[in-house]
Amino acid sequence: MLISLSSSVVSPRLRLCASVPLWFHLPLALTLYCSAALTPEPASPASAEPPPTVSPAALVSSMDALDDKHKLAAGDRLSFRIVEDQEDPKPIFVTDSGDVEVPYLGRFPALDKTCKQLASELKVELEKEYYYRATVIVAVDVKSKSRGKVYLVGQLRMPGPQDIPSDEVFTLSKAIMRAGSFSDFADKKHVRVTRQPSGEGWPATTHVVNLVDILEKGKTDKDLPLEPGDLIFVPSRLINL
Repeated sequence: MLISLSSSVVSPRLRLCASVPLWFHLPLALTLYCSAALTPEPASPASAEPPPTVSPAALVSSMDALDDKHKLAAGDRLSFRIVEDQEDPKPIFVTDSGDVEVPYLGRFPALDKTCKQLASELKVELEKEYYYRATVIVAVDVKSKSRGKVYLVGQLRMPGPQDIPSDEVFTLSKAIMRAGSFSDFADKKHVRVTRQPSGEGWPATTHVVNLVDILEKGKTDKDLPLEPGDLIFVPSRLINL
């Protein structure tokens, strides 16, 4: 059987040897075709990496613009800089004890303060000895998921420690509900909240709260916002009917 190839199909390389028998051209034609089909396409350039995240402290140059709402909690990651130094912000962390490690000053209390409040206090201390003028910038980079813990004991279905969310006001009634509510013999009218002293040598304070007014009568204005370290005790009723 004879096979013919038109000049439009045969490669120019093959037409150079027109006198060579057709069966001789077939292996070479197949080789050229497969080589072209298997040649990889040039790789597309890799997608550009996202730009590095800029700390909020690098974008602020006035202490008046600092946040005055979020209360700092253990685990918060902050950025700190002094504008007069003309340096990049330095990362600092709120430790479990509520302190931050600040250049020149060392450990400094930060728990439950806002960035604006903390910056103002640092400014005063730095200008006592280290700076003629210090524009202190403090900003939160990452908020901790928890502001600390409260501890529930007594007549509850699930007593024990609870984390205080960093993004909401955590009240006594919320803690009671999270603990599965009261047990059958709980004294709901005399729930005691003991709060640790805010300063060294100060006595602890105790609040007695009537949860019946809050949960059953809707008097939410009597609901007590909880603070880290609070101890909630639910006593038993004197007569268990």
